[in-house]
Amino acid sequence: MITVLLVMIAGIIAGVFIHQKPKLIKLNDRLISLAIYLLLFLLGISVGLNKTIIQNIGTLGFQALIITLGAISGSVLMSWLIWRVFFRSEQINGLDDEE
Repeated sequence: MITVLLVMIAGIIAGVFIHQKPKLIKLNDRLISLAIYLLLFLLGISVGLNKTIIQNIGTLGFQALIITLGAISGSVLMSWLIWRVFFRSEQINGLDDEE
């Protein structure tokens, strides 16, 4: 755990020093994308090596779809509720009519 924190702190310090250098920021963005693709590829290899997952891919895919739809529905519902409670009341009370 301490290694993870030290690496994160080192990244923050590096970010402070390169935030004014657009070329390094662009390079950083490309490296992040490559790292994500590499991690996804390695995750795919791990899944492909696991016989249990491969044998049950149909069931797991359906469960993943249900979980995804539930997460999206919950996010949309909570976003709507938060907007309605915190932002809609300002419009109704006329706080936006400061013209």
